[in-house]
Amino acid sequence: MGAPLLSPGWGAGAAGRRWWMLLAPLLPALLLVRPAGALVEGLYCGTRDCYEVLGVSRSAGKAEIARAYRQLARRYHPDRYRPQPGDEGPGRTPQSAEEAFLLVATAYETLKFFSWWNSYNKAISYLATVPKYRIQATEIAKQQGLLKKAKEKGKNKKSKEEIRDEEENIIKNIIKSKIDIKGGYQKPQICDLLLFQIILAPFHLCSYIVWYCRWIYNFNIKGKEYGEEERLYIIRKSMKMSKSQFDSLEDHQKETFLKRELWIKENYEVYKQEQEEELKKKLANDPRWKRYRRWMKNEGPGRLTFVDD
Repeated sequence: MGAPLLSPGWGAGAAGRRWWMLLAPLLPALLLVRPAGALVEGLYCGTRDCYEVLGVSRSAGKAEIARAYRQLARRYHPDRYRPQPGDEGPGRTPQSAEEAFLLVATAYETLKFFSWWNSYNKAISYLATVPKYRIQATEIAKQQGLLKKAKEKGKNKKSKEEIRDEEENIIKNIIKSKIDIKGGYQKPQICDLLLFQIILAPFHLCSYIVWYCRWIYNFNIKGKEYGEEERLYIIRKSMKMSKSQFDSLEDHQKETFLKRELWIKENYEVYKQEQEEELKKKLANDPRWKRYRRWMKNEGPGRLTFVDD
C-alpha cells in the first residue's frame, strides 16, 4: 500500500501520457475486488481517501464531486500542465502532475461507481416497502423456507432485532433477484467502468460494423420486413432516446408504440404532433404556466415598468 501507484517513468513523453490517460480508470477496478465493507468504510485510492483527493466532504453530491474532478483534471492534465517558477511539492512537476491526474481520475471513477451502488441499494430498500413487491417476496421466501431458517435457534440465540434484520435482508435479496431495475437505479456492472469500455471499444466497433452491414443487406437490399427488435430500434432512434432511457419505459408503452406502427415515419410524425398538442393543453391548464405567460405579457423582458417605493 505504501509503494507508489506507478513508476513516474511511465509518464515520460507524449506516448507515455497517452498510457496514463488509458490507465487512469484501472485502479477503481482493482479497488472493487476488495471486500465491499472496506470499500464503503474507507473508499481509499491507494493510500489516500478518495474524498480527500478531490477535496470534497463525504456528504458531497454527484454534481459537487463531478465539478471538483473537472477542475482538478484540467489543472493536472498531462497535455495541459505547465509548471510555474518556484513550484515545489506534489503535482508541481510534469511527472508528479501525471501521478496527480491519475489519482484524481481514480478517485472520481471510484466515487462514481460507489454512488451508483448507493442509488441501487436505495431503490431496493424502497421497493422492499412497496406492498406489491414485499408481499410477493415474502411469499417466495416462505415457499423456499428462508424465513424459517432465519428464526431457527442455533448455538447462539438470536435477538428479535437480529431476526428482523435477517428477514429484511432475505426479502431484499429476493427482490434483487426477481426484479430487473432499469434506468439510473439499475444494478451496477463491472463492465460499465471506463476501463472495460476502453478495452472493449474495438470489439463493440467491429460488432456495430457487422450489425450495420447485415441491416443494409437484409432490409435495404433483400427488402425483408422488420422484426419487433428492429421496429423498436427505429422508434427509439426517432425519439432520440438512449438505450437505457428506452429500456426504462414500461412494457405497455412499447406495446403502444408497436400497435401504432411508429417505426413508419408518417405514423411517428402524427404521434409526435399529438404529444406536442397534449403537452400544450397541460401547460395551458398549469397555474404556473399561466402566471409565467401573464408575466411575459405584462412585465416580461423588453418592458419598462415604474414601481412606486
